[in-house]
Amino acid sequence: MLTKKWTVDNVDPLKMNYPQLKEAAALLQQEEVVAFPTETVYGLGANALSDQAVQKIFEAKGRPGDNPLIVHITKKEQLTDLVDNLPEVAEKLMQAFWPGPLTLVLKSRDSVSKYVTAGLDTLAVRMPDHPVALALMEVSGLPLAAPSANLSGKPSPTTAAHVDEDLDGKIAGIVDGGPTGVGLESTVVDCTTEIPIILRPGGVTKEQLEAVVGQVEVDPALTSQDQAPKSPGMKYTHYAPVAPVFLVEGGLDFLKETILRAQKDGKKVGLLVTEETKFELGEAGDVMLTCGTRSDLSTVATNLYDVLRAFNSTDVDIIFSETFPKTGVGAAIMNRLDKAAGQKIISER
Repeated sequence: MLTKKWTVDNVDPLKMNYPQLKEAAALLQQEEVVAFPTETVYGLGANALSDQAVQKIFEAKGRPGDNPLIVHITKKEQLTDLVDNLPEVAEKLMQAFWPGPLTLVLKSRDSVSKYVTAGLDTLAVRMPDHPVALALMEVSGLPLAAPSANLSGKPSPTTAAHVDEDLDGKIAGIVDGGPTGVGLESTVVDCTTEIPIILRPGGVTKEQLEAVVGQVEVDPALTSQDQAPKSPGMKYTHYAPVAPVFLVEGGLDFLKETILRAQKDGKKVGLLVTEETKFELGEAGDVMLTCGTRSDLSTVATNLYDVLRAFNSTDVDIIFSETFPKTGVGAAIMNRLDKAAGQKIISER
């Protein structure tokens, strides 16, 4: 398949790049799959109402069929046709965080393709905060089912080049709207329960949610591999580079000892660290890539997937990553690192 590529201005796409968006939207209307930028990561979009279109997402990604998809919309009025009930807590969260990196799980009206919900009676919906995503949906007139635009299990794409690397020849088109901002997927919150439950941490933190609606719980299934996922990202190893990733919990001396042990075993060691840790480690390891600063974890979130992908251009045998506090955006970072490592942890304790 020939994958068409368009570059679209991300400031005012409707006025400045309408022909490109019109061409991409036409492919979506023809039940093809098109990648596009959001404020979190690049999404792989298809008409959420069409079985044929949505199936192409799973085929292109090699995605398991029991992993539900998020439907992206441009206006709240679209929810009338998509969900059966809109609880007060969902209204409050939409008011506070839409458009933005927050996905709400609501009772489905069964109007979308059965492949979107993976057989569940709930539907995950969000309104992205990216002018290109919103303009593309406006021009197409469609709600778009859109997981991350990468091969299943690989690091999510934060640039069009990442999408091209994984999916060139597998999808109809790629809309290049520049690099994404948040860098991690949206927070997913189940609003069908009495107390909202975080199913996936992301760009909106637990603390921010609780400031709006009070108590919010975290689903223990985030650490379980044994049940059907209610949200994308709850099951299967994700975000992994080719070399195995291990999370190293402990002090700087323990990290240095861990590196030396691996090197004595003949392994070429890659290190995923912050700028602060890089300075403290000096010449330790064989390949050291930095993902941001500990003083501002949003920089780690923005760069994490790009750095994980960058290790695939090296010849390291093993990757050691430092760990982060599981509060604020650190919870989302650690969720992705846990998945990338398949929960492989080397601990000083």
